Amino acid sequence: MAHLDGEKPGRTPERRASIPDQISLVRRLRHGDHAAAEELVDKCYERIYLFMRAMGHDRQTSEDLTQDTFLKVWNHIGQLRDGKALNGWLFRIAGNMSRLYWRRHKYEKPGSSELPERPEGVIDGSQQAAEREQFDHLHRAVARLPWKLRQAVVLHYMGQLTIAQAAQAAQVRQGTLKSRLNRALEALRKEFAEE
Repeated sequence: MAHLDGEKPGRTPERRASIPDQISLVRRLRHGDHAAAEELVDKCYERIYLFMRAMGHDRQTSEDLTQDTFLKVWNHIGQLRDGKALNGWLFRIAGNMSRLYWRRHKYEKPGSSELPERPEGVIDGSQQAAEREQFDHLHRAVARLPWKLRQAVVLHYMGQLTIAQAAQAAQVRQGTLKSRLNRALEALRKEFAEE
């Protein structure tokens, strides 16, 4: 199966901020430090954008919703009680932005537009074509999942959040998130087994 984790093959994973760095960043954001806001966007923009793409939004909508997410974070940073919870809180806001968009545009079909960007660094030739087909099929299958199941898959596998962080972002208990992941993965397994 293609990468669900959003990591680009051949690249080292981005360095995660340590807890003290994250707490410091939140403190600086609360004090209105524009450099801290830039740092947050630099570190997290791609992850939030890819989250929006995986939630079925087209490129332009994903860019708009990603920018709106960071504006909301900037305007409501005072509501974040624990600086260690920044990642989960950021994805919760992104998830809410996505859900509100789909509520307002309920007659549009998620994932009906172009597919998300493909990871870079894949080998040329027939292997590339096979991987591209598998990648496209996987993203179409994830886009067809019910919203809550899709959100769980995207938060945990693409957003690279822990179960605890993904549950916080989805505003559910960890057991509920695990259950959603299991149901989503079972649905994806069935779809791939039927081929």
